Amino acid sequence: MWLKLRSIASLLMLFSLSLLIQSCGLFGGGPKDDKGQLIGVQGREGWVMSAPYGMTYVPAGVFHMGQSDEDVPSTMINFNKQVTVSAFFMDEWEISNNRYRQFMESIMSDSLESLGEEFIYQNLYPDTTVWRDDFTHHMFDPMLEYYYQHPAFDDYPVVGVNWEAAKYFSTWRTNYLNDWRSKEGLFAMPRFRLPNEAEWEYAAKGGRDMAPYPWGGPYARTGDGCVLANFKNGRGNYVDDGYPYTAPVDAFLPNDFGLYNMAGNVAEWCEDAYNPAAMPIVWDLNPTYHDEFEPRKIVRGGSWKDVAYYLETGTRTYDFKDSARSYIGFRNAMSFIGGTQR
Repeated sequence: MWLKLRSIASLLMLFSLSLLIQSCGLFGGGPKDDKGQLIGVQGREGWVMSAPYGMTYVPAGVFHMGQSDEDVPSTMINFNKQVTVSAFFMDEWEISNNRYRQFMESIMSDSLESLGEEFIYQNLYPDTTVWRDDFTHHMFDPMLEYYYQHPAFDDYPVVGVNWEAAKYFSTWRTNYLNDWRSKEGLFAMPRFRLPNEAEWEYAAKGGRDMAPYPWGGPYARTGDGCVLANFKNGRGNYVDDGYPYTAPVDAFLPNDFGLYNMAGNVAEWCEDAYNPAAMPIVWDLNPTYHDEFEPRKIVRGGSWKDVAYYLETGTRTYDFKDSARSYIGFRNAMSFIGGTQR
């Protein structure tokens, strides 16, 4: 008897709910004339993803990640692996002193009370002492005194910034853009971030699979003897490329993706933690090696103080995430999430 009454109550409840749904137009119709068809929610704003200022579009692709030369000891550890990389945007240039200065002035203006002056100067402000401390018996003037502050170096890559500070910059840049977009009633853009190692290498190759350098060829000079990047051209020879230290971020020719200084000038922080045997571990689609307990982080591209080997697109190096150097900088990437690229 109790079960029968319970069944009758359930039927009455379902009948009442059906009447409520029909009267409210929740199912079986509604305020829009969709003729009962599943057409999605109408009136939503479309999405066109434009490249942020200073960034260029890198299309999705497949490439062989790893060394492309005949360096046998290195190749045995860092063997080639075919991987796929999704489309993304990447800064055309390394982050310059002046662009980093915009970040610092914004932080000092808007976040000084929450972060504290001591934190900002110890953790985010470029460490100018790297010009003195990175080298023994070196005349570090005038680089220490003028490199970050003087307008003569505004368009040179920022250095003395560790991996943690580069990550903090990326977060600030994301918020800075999306706060403005929110005020304009626009959808948020994906976050700025450090490129993962696979993205960096793929971008450096410029669409030339197995290319040892961003310009494609096996040599660091043209047939006429012109140097193609800012690096150490031989023992004690730093000036053949025209710059004894760093060069402007738009110096030398870009690669086929429109990216400048993907070899030389300053080496660049990547997102990945360092593991000499990472290649067989990571997935073959957008591989990124994560290890929050590993203090060593990937550095790619070689610098003004390095020989040509470190400029090769497949050469892997690292530094500690809390280390700031006079030869390491960075640039940002942003995932492409569809729509029409402009």
